[in-house]
Amino acid sequence: MYSEKVMDHFTNPRNVGEIADANAVGEVGNPTCGDIMRIYMKIEDGVITDVKFKTFGCGAAVATSSMATEMVKGKTIAEALALTNKAVAEALDGLPPIKMHCSVLAEDAIKAALIDYYKRQGIDPKPIVGFDSVAEMECCHGDLHEACQHA
Repeated sequence: MYSEKVMDHFTNPRNVGEIADANAVGEVGNPTCGDIMRIYMKIEDGVITDVKFKTFGCGAAVATSSMATEMVKGKTIAEALALTNKAVAEALDGLPPIKMHCSVLAEDAIKAALIDYYKRQGIDPKPIVGFDSVAEMECCHGDLHEACQHA
């Protein structure tokens, strides 16, 4: 059911924890399955120098959080914004269709942290991230997508 990479990132997750002096923190959740992801970033000169996560959820949620943090660590903000849930799933050698929402949460958690980063800088995140709040992003990426006022 799960690839070896998914199992490896679940049993040996990378970048677990918090960053005390993080200047970007994002949290997203899926009310249907109960998964919650929180991403902490340290961003210096437009580069993500450190990233950690805490995830409450299934093995796929932990694995996608771990992989997403690995994929953005050391990258520029622009590179992190280009991360897609499909890229996270592919990096894990695939996810079962019923678990693809975990890769969406991982992508959204990265974007939520970047929304927070820009807000802390006094910059409107919408032109850069595409959303001005986590609530707007969750509306547009969640089960309410067709009803989304922001799309």
